[in-house]
Amino acid sequence: MKKRMTKLLSSLSLTLALLLALTVNVSAETGAVSAASMFGGTGSMIIMVVVMIGVFYFLLIRPENKKRKKAEEMRNSLSVGDKITTIGGIVGKIVHIGNDLITFETGEDRVRIQVTKWAISTNEIQKNEDPNK
Repeated sequence: MKKRMTKLLSSLSLTLALLLALTVNVSAETGAVSAASMFGGTGSMIIMVVVMIGVFYFLLIRPENKKRKKAEEMRNSLSVGDKITTIGGIVGKIVHIGNDLITFETGEDRVRIQVTKWAISTNEIQKNEDPNK
């Protein structure tokens, strides 16, 4: 995680530095020369903005969408008898599944708790099937 964050910060700082170099005016005693005109005008500035948006998409937005889609798929594939853990850390066994609510039992005293589907964090049965995680 630290390597990925470091890579992200370095790529963002490089992109911001290039954008800054394109927009800053360089002035001298003999006259003012725009840095954007030295590097090809506004066309290159537009390309840099597009590259920066692409970097944001591939490093931030796309992985988050994949993670969210995988969690939603796991929640939709739950069935009665699965052992689950909620986002609050409560562990139990599913006894009933409704449209948006899931009822599960906790422990030997058979206490039943209802939670919404989005509150399910992990499915223990799926965790046991995938030894890499």
